[in-house]
Amino acid sequence: MAPSGPASAQPPVSAEDVALVRASLAVVAPHVADLAAYFYHILFTRYPQVKDLFPAELDVQRERLVRALLRIVELVDDPGNLIEFCSRLGRGHRKFGTQSAHYPAVGECLLQALSHYAGPAWSPELAGAWQRAYTAAAEVMVRAAEEDARHRPAVWDARIVDRVHRGHGIAEITVQPQQPYPFVAGQYVSVETPWVPRQWRHYSPAHAPRPDSRLTFHVRAVPGGKVSNALVHHARLGDPVRLGPPEGDMVLRSTKGRDLLFVAGGTGLAPIRALIEQAARDGIGISQEVSLFIGARTADELYGLDDMLRMSQRYHWLRVRAAVSHQRIVGLEGTLPEVIAEFGPWYRHEAYLCGPPQMLGGAVAALRRHGIPPHHIRYDPWDTPVLTAPLGPPQPEEETDQL
Repeated sequence: MAPSGPASAQPPVSAEDVALVRASLAVVAPHVADLAAYFYHILFTRYPQVKDLFPAELDVQRERLVRALLRIVELVDDPGNLIEFCSRLGRGHRKFGTQSAHYPAVGECLLQALSHYAGPAWSPELAGAWQRAYTAAAEVMVRAAEEDARHRPAVWDARIVDRVHRGHGIAEITVQPQQPYPFVAGQYVSVETPWVPRQWRHYSPAHAPRPDSRLTFHVRAVPGGKVSNALVHHARLGDPVRLGPPEGDMVLRSTKGRDLLFVAGGTGLAPIRALIEQAARDGIGISQEVSLFIGARTADELYGLDDMLRMSQRYHWLRVRAAVSHQRIVGLEGTLPEVIAEFGPWYRHEAYLCGPPQMLGGAVAALRRHGIPPHHIRYDPWDTPVLTAPLGPPQPEEETDQL
């Protein structure tokens, strides 16, 4: 595979390889969960030295392996997006300690697992097709990681310097990196804590970049979530954390005179607040209207609303509205999609959204119904964004949501 980048005109594998790989995936699809477990068993048996790169509990990791594999197969005949996706994976894997020498071992064990569950359908031709597809993806990941290493560290060591409880299991955690940490408002950061080593979780800075590189995250203690509960309930000042590089595409774009609409649910307010702060720095509100909708189940869960109302007093161009879905309150009752629809139309707006998946889905659908084309609706997927993020800008004629 030529390292010419996204513009390469030649597919990384042949059409015959693509057909073979996709047909075999249909055969193993009913067994993907077992296949992932079998893969890790083989990998750790043959190459025990790599086990230290993985968390002790592999349930989430198995799911991510399957999702990454499915995405690569989906893109195997789409060179531009395959390169973009695998480059993101390669850069992201640096924080795990992944080295270029690890990729052949992973490929060997992956093919072994595939052959085991493909059964009689496995053949030398199929093995060759999978080997070429995997090699193409791995080469892109290695090149992206090597290029990334020339410009920035794999991780940033930091310490917790402040923790403020906001109620309802939410805390504001402020950390001080030991090195400057460059990011853009709206991006997110992967965080590793000492209480759950090698388990990384994504959190968004709740502000635009600061001169001292301090980062403040809004963290909700998720039931059963070891990382979030540790940060909210057990973290102390001075505790160390590690930060992965900033990621994400939900950053302010040139709006060409379009007004701005921000929609936030739960701790999704953090990156939205950062974007509004950046809009104020850039002077966007002077000539454009900026609207913010914050949603929660009850009024008590509308954390951060008072802060945003104070911000709207400071910036006359910012309009703030709230909605609660599980409590009868005059003037506030309704889901975010319902309230957004009530205050439209929005066809002249650029929309930025962050929140739980159900809220995102409903809000995107509501905005589409009220005239905002998909290429003017921006969000980063929940959970593990690199595995589900839309690749490339959506085209104006596209009619399907990318959640």
